[in-house]
Amino acid sequence: MAAQTRALVSAQWLADAIRNNLIGPRLRVLDTSWYLPKTKRNPKAEFAQKHIPGSSFFDIDECSDKTSALDHMLPSADHFSRYVAGLGIGHDTHVVVYDTSDFGSYSAPRVWWMFRLFGHSLVSVLDGGMKNWLAEGLEATPEYSQPSCAEFSATLNRDWVKSYEDVLENTRTGLVQIVDARSAGRFRGTEPEPREDTLPGHFPGAVNMPFTSFMDPSGKELGNEDLIRLFREAGIDLNKPLWTTCGSGVTACHVVLAAHLLGHPGACVYDGSWSEWFKRASPDLVISEGEGKKV
Repeated sequence: MAAQTRALVSAQWLADAIRNNLIGPRLRVLDTSWYLPKTKRNPKAEFAQKHIPGSSFFDIDECSDKTSALDHMLPSADHFSRYVAGLGIGHDTHVVVYDTSDFGSYSAPRVWWMFRLFGHSLVSVLDGGMKNWLAEGLEATPEYSQPSCAEFSATLNRDWVKSYEDVLENTRTGLVQIVDARSAGRFRGTEPEPREDTLPGHFPGAVNMPFTSFMDPSGKELGNEDLIRLFREAGIDLNKPLWTTCGSGVTACHVVLAAHLLGHPGACVYDGSWSEWFKRASPDLVISEGEGKKV
């Protein structure tokens, strides 16, 4: 049972659980893969071809606020409750999330954070994701059986979600540390954003820690000593409040996960992230070394 509170579980731990037929109402595995359109990857189709045995597909775009003009913003508590109940997840279910990213982990920390945000702490990220699972010679399958519906009632912790107005206020006060998890080039404004209507750059006061820096080449999370060093080198004090941002609220959750592993009580996510900021902020609040400036 202790594993239920661990933020990370190993491929071997999950393989043992599958071999011991533990997948069911007490343990659910979710493929949470999501990719930017420019990658031309279809995670649902990939799931149908192969996935970790016993897993179901969690669609980040489906489980989102469909009324928002922004991509995959957080759903309501009712929407989240219905969606995860349909995946056979109840209040006593240990949820293990993974994705099929070439990095090892990309979108899985977003879903890990969503479960915790909606009051379900029995959730873990599969360390190294599908990349490491296959590298360790473990089985993937096309076989799928729909889990029976469960009962789930979510409660949103609003304190963990930050708005455009919150971040705008912080550009004036500088009271809270904010980490941007995008690549260094996108942060600095020297590489393009993946969305054509958005130019790269960052807002005042943000510190760059690319999400890829939290993982080793195999896709596994760095050990605590290396994570501590990363935050220290970035000038981030984990004894103080921390907010995170990225392109659209997905990879920002890598920062939340790393901070959580080091004992931080809860880094917050700016859900709209750069996609929203670039659309709404005045030009003087878009910092870029690139040629393209907001006018």
